Formats: sequence, C-alpha cells, structure tokens
Amino acid sequence: MKKILFFATLISVQITAQITVKVTAVPGNTPVNSTLYVAGNFNNWNVNATPLVKDGAGNYTYTIPEGSGILKYKFTRGSWPTVEGNATGSYLPDRTATFTGNPQTLDLTIQSWEDLGGGNPSTAASNVKIMSSNFNIPQLNRTRKIWIYLPPDYETSTKTYPVIYMQDGQNLFDNVTSFSGEWQVDETLNSLFAQGDYGAIVIGIDNGGGNRINEYTPWNNSQYGGGEGDLYMQFMAETLKPYVDANYRTKPAKEYNALIGSSLGALISNYGGVKYSGTFSKIGSFSPAYWINNTQFNNYITTSTADLSGMRIYFVGGSGESASLVNDIQTVKNNLQTKGLTATNTLVKIDSYGQHNENYWKGEFSAAYKWLFQNMQLSTAEVSKKKIRVAFEKNQLIIRGLSKTSEGTIYEMSGKILEKLQLKNGSNDLKNSLLRGNYILQTDNESVRFMVK
Repeated sequence: MKKILFFATLISVQITAQITVKVTAVPGNTPVNSTLYVAGNFNNWNVNATPLVKDGAGNYTYTIPEGSGILKYKFTRGSWPTVEGNATGSYLPDRTATFTGNPQTLDLTIQSWEDLGGGNPSTAASNVKIMSSNFNIPQLNRTRKIWIYLPPDYETSTKTYPVIYMQDGQNLFDNVTSFSGEWQVDETLNSLFAQGDYGAIVIGIDNGGGNRINEYTPWNNSQYGGGEGDLYMQFMAETLKPYVDANYRTKPAKEYNALIGSSLGALISNYGGVKYSGTFSKIGSFSPAYWINNTQFNNYITTSTADLSGMRIYFVGGSGESASLVNDIQTVKNNLQTKGLTATNTLVKIDSYGQHNENYWKGEFSAAYKWLFQNMQLSTAEVSKKKIRVAFEKNQLIIRGLSKTSEGTIYEMSGKILEKLQLKNGSNDLKNSLLRGNYILQTDNESVRFMVK
C-alpha cells in the first residue's frame, strides 16, 4: 500500500509541477527526419539521451520533471557539433528557466545549427533598426546591442514621440534572436498606428546573457547572485536616455517615458521607476519576479523619498505562474501607493491563463501600452515646437529659445555627468572646462547635443 501511495504521489507531482519544452519552429536547413534532443543539467548534459517527441501539429516536445532552482539546457541533433546556434549560426549561451512548483510550457524556436550555419529569416519590421551593436555601458564596463523602433511616420513628419525603454531586447521584434518567440512589439505598434495611434519610439536593450540576473537584480540573492541592477539602471537613466533624447525626436519629460519588462526585467523596470521617478513615470510590470529581491525591494520602496504621485503602473501576470506572484504584486502595489501612487494610475490584471513566457507577454503588450499612454495629450501641433539652440563660446553656454529659467545637466557622450547649472537665455558660465568634442545638454523638457570645437 505504501508503494502505491508513493507512486500516486509521484505521478501527482509530475502532473502538477514540471517544465515542458516545446519547439515550434526549426531552421529551414534542418535535415529531413532529424531526431532532436535536449541536454541540460537535468540529465547531466547527456547529448543524445533525451529525444524530443514530435506531436501531430509538428512541434517537438519533452516534459522535464520538476526540480529546484534554475534549469539550464540546449537542443542538439544528437552530438555537440550539431548543437543549436544563434541567429548567425554561432555560439548560443545555455537556455535557462526557473522551476516554480507549477507546470510550465515554454514555446521555443531553434534559430540555427552550429554545423549548418544560417537560420530562419528575420521577422523584424522595416522600421526596426539596430541602434548599436556594441553600445557602451560605462557603469559596468560592458557593451550591449540596442534596438530601436521608430514610428511609421518618423521620417516624414516633424513630430516628437514618447519613448518606451524595454528589457530583453532580443525578444521584442525578431524571432531569429528571441529566446522563445518574439513579443511582436513592432507589428503591434504598426497596427495601432494604422488605426490612428499617435506612435511611440521603442528602445530595446538586449539582456546580458550570463549577466542577466546580475543586471536585473538590484540586490544580491544568496542562491542566485545578482546585485548590479542599480548600476544598470544608472546606465539607462544617465547614459542611454540622454543619448536617445539627443539623437532622436523624443519627448524627454518623465510623463512621456516608460520602462517595461517581464520577470526579472519587470523587477528592474519597477526599481528604476522608483529610483528615477523624475525620469520615467510609466511602468509595465509583466509577471514580475519580485521574489528574488522581495524583502529588499519592498524595504527600498517604503524608505524611499520618491514622490510617486506621477507614476502610472500596469501589473499583469498569471495566477498559476507561482504560488507567490499575486501576493507579491499586491504588496508592491500597496507600498508604492504609500509613496503617492494613486488608485487611478494603478491597474492589476491577473489571468488564469497567464504563463511565464514570451507568448503570454506578447498577447498582453497592446493593452498595457494603450492603458499606460491613454491620457496623454499628443498632437502634431503640440510636439512640433522649436527646440532650444545651444552654442559654446569661451567656457560659456549660449542659450536661445528657453521659455523659462530651467535646470540643466551637461553629459559626456558616455553618459557621465559633468555639471549641473541653472540655465537662462543668453550666456551661462560653466564651472568646469570642456574639452573638444560632443556633449549633451538636458533641460527640464528636452535634450540637445552641442559641440565644443
């Protein structure tokens, strides 16, 4: 009888708590009748011990029994020379997933095979570009690939636009680079634009691969590591945003700038919304992984001096994603509201069907975007105002076009702050000498690049 109960319990656990990997697309050059395998820390990285099963819909699947911590894995065709690759057929870091105690199905795409090269064609829209393949992150001494989506009328108008800064940039626009399917942010925004939406610029920052946990967690977790999140957010607020504002037609004020992310990307976005509440006022928190820094983050909120009366935040997640997700969202929401976040500016959406994957977040992006920006007064006349003009002469900034006295910040192009000063039209003395080169001047409402010759 004990054995029967043991096996019944084991079957129950396997049914209710497991990770199913489902490959929905393989490279076009995959040899016919290939057997695909999954190797990982669940099977001691045995390269050909665990074949995927092809279902009636053409997907390749395997269910991994529930474990603890982080699952790491890769797909192969039976040997390490035939392991999966990235979009160009080169090395792809280990895939990862987190065991949560709840069943998960991961919809995945294999981009290429290392021995065959190539891969699937890009799915990114024509108005998605790579802003930089190696944008400098001086705070962390690293570089990163940055994507930019420009609205369909960007090249044919004088409009300035709100900006959305999104984490996990490789998953936003292109199936070729995505971890498990793209969000289709470009297709969604292009469709909304065709229906009359004003438009927004989207900046997608690729995650750091093996540094993802480090960069997306502001505090160290004793089991999983982390703790570089504060430096990462400093990069976004003090390096990346000034660069974007100086080089593209944006609306720099906080009410037009959003941070959106999923899982750990939601945690770091929400953290950034508190620390830089004067820079970003809109937050999209998709299936937030608050649990990894739960105590520290909530303590940070409650001891913060930030005024969050201007924050607008959209929480969304699946009720079955983890045992704590709904309560974690509620706790963070309540603490944010003690710092000024209003009920009107808060939306919590919990879905019974929600899963911790890109396919779910893709389906929720449109509603989150529309809600976050629904009260914005945007018109071509309103955003076509003349920019201020900046010149540099004899260690003075010569300003024209300010509507009022304004606080200004001078940045190097790397994002380093050089000086803060009160600006007025006419001559403004600088305390520090500027060397020859390009600089960024950020005022209350706009960011302008100027040159010292």
